[in-house]
Amino acid sequence: MQRDLNSIPRHVAIVMDGNGRWAKKRFMPRFFGHKQGVDALVRCVQACSDRGIQYLTVFAFSSENWKRPEEEITGLLGLVLVAVSKYLTKLAEKGVRIRIVGDRSAVTDKVRLAWDEAERTTAHNSGIVLSVAFNYGGRWDVVQACRQLVAQGLPAEQIDEARLSSHMALAHAPDPDLFIRTGGEVRISNFLLWQVAYSELYFTDCLWPDFDEAQLDAALAAFAGRERRFGDVKARLPQAAAPGG
Repeated sequence: MQRDLNSIPRHVAIVMDGNGRWAKKRFMPRFFGHKQGVDALVRCVQACSDRGIQYLTVFAFSSENWKRPEEEITGLLGLVLVAVSKYLTKLAEKGVRIRIVGDRSAVTDKVRLAWDEAERTTAHNSGIVLSVAFNYGGRWDVVQACRQLVAQGLPAEQIDEARLSSHMALAHAPDPDLFIRTGGEVRISNFLLWQVAYSELYFTDCLWPDFDEAQLDAALAAFAGRERRFGDVKARLPQAAAPGG
């Protein structure tokens, strides 16, 4: 699909919401919805790559999701292993580079090893960077970045936005240009709080397993139609007439 490159976001972040409701509508277990959600993610990675998007960051499991039923959590952690086994080779061959962002301390050794394998296998790829946020929270991210700076002995007066940004979990990527949330909810839900300060927000009722190329293109079209101001007060003021105008 041809599109003006200037209208393409460099970095897209997505809250993949609606897996459970998708399954419930079909009288299936919630886990089946999560499985379909993984398939939708793989398709989305390819679609984003085809459109020239360089970074895709997805919210796979929040730090608050540990409050879900134990059976569902166990299924989600197991799905990580299945997804790596099923899709890693395919994604690696497509040039995708995988990064995992979040607190790894709470997951099993098997899951950590699977993440390590995914990152190691794709470390030298030069295609789209897929960052998967797992056991991640925006507030946790800010706190852990501050703790790193304190541990380094940096004086408080030397802590600024640039230094803090360089220690955030997503320091390897530019801030998202476009933030998408599926599933009909209209909130950020503690995802990339620091990084989405000037992102364009796009919300859709589409449940994540149904998010396809047409849905992605609708979000990109909405993004292309917006004027990004980045908090610039001057951009909101009438411009003075040019000399002789």
